Amino acid sequence: MKTLDQWVRDTFGYTCRDPLLFETALTHRSAGGLHNERLEFLGDAVLNAVTASLLYRLFPTAPEGELSRYRATLVSGESLATLAAEFQLGEYLRLGPGELKSGGFRRKSILADTLEAILGAIYLDSDFLTTSAVIQRMFNERLQSLPQASKLKDPKTRLQEMLQARAVAIPEYLVEAITGDPHEQHFRVSCKVPILELEAQGQGGSRRAAEQEAADRLLVQLQKLWAKS
Repeated sequence: MKTLDQWVRDTFGYTCRDPLLFETALTHRSAGGLHNERLEFLGDAVLNAVTASLLYRLFPTAPEGELSRYRATLVSGESLATLAAEFQLGEYLRLGPGELKSGGFRRKSILADTLEAILGAIYLDSDFLTTSAVIQRMFNERLQSLPQASKLKDPKTRLQEMLQARAVAIPEYLVEAITGDPHEQHFRVSCKVPILELEAQGQGGSRRAAEQEAADRLLVQLQKLWAKS
């Protein structure tokens, strides 16, 4: 396993000046003492500003809505957690006993938040331009392979738009069950369109994720139904 300095340099192309900043960035609040939530707040703001600037230049004719969808895709918790896993960030996390026992070093929300905290640390350790360059390198491949903006709409949005186009009332979402410990809950949600007698179930680690899965499954049913008409 590399030292923290080596890992930061090899992963982000950045040589840290103040190691304590990066130790803090990798410390979850469950570990007690100085932790990374303030750095996460800062890193999130810098990340959003930089990705907005990159997308503004990359898509000079795209309207605000498309740019927002592109940014949401790039900096979503899922996207950041995937990057963090690729960077083997979990190996350097500092967690309290409870989080260690429950596998916190693999939890997507912790990985995503910690990656933002590291960007906050880089910003404080250097400047905005340096951090911008780090972020651009991080996202360069993903920026070049972004799909058409129309394909980035989430299932709930696409379902609602499809129903509205045929003057059908918006779907109803209902939480059917919530299981698991408070820090690792699992949701089961139903999505219904009563007038069409359609219903689908979705599951996920958050209510939103479960709703999106349910909407996606109902979209499939709806497309099949209307393909016959």
